[in-house]
Amino acid sequence: MAFTEKLLTVLPPIEVAGRRIKRYHVTADPSGIAPDVEKAAYAILPELLPEPDGTPPATFVVVHRGNDDGAYINAYSWVWDNVLHYGNAAAGQPVLGCPDADPTHFVRPQAPWIGCVFELPPVLHERDAWVRHMLAPDVPDIEAYLSDSLPAGTTGDRS
Repeated sequence: MAFTEKLLTVLPPIEVAGRRIKRYHVTADPSGIAPDVEKAAYAILPELLPEPDGTPPATFVVVHRGNDDGAYINAYSWVWDNVLHYGNAAAGQPVLGCPDADPTHFVRPQAPWIGCVFELPPVLHERDAWVRHMLAPDVPDIEAYLSDSLPAGTTGDRS
């Protein structure tokens, strides 16, 4: 089986449930995530977010459309100053307990998986951005963190 990187799109941050959300979309389709799948993924997002704990309320999400019926949303939220809280949902993927092949019918899987090879590149970038803008400076700069995203391209780009 030949491996091909997928396309990575970076969208502007949004606010959900009081958290600032950086957004990454992953798909093999050059037209991006279908609007109905995107809408369904962001509709379940509030369920994936932790309660406030005093850490600046920042999260990054990866919405991924698989090559089959699968669709995924992974929410990585900063908590306890320097720890990532993880919440996820999946649609259209029977192996994860999805009840049907509908890529807009998101459910919370029980598998303890944190992301596939296409979903993980933002995690490395976001770790470094959090250190760079929130932990290393004398005064944390949440706006600088929010504007520091992995560049769009493919999931294998490390620009």
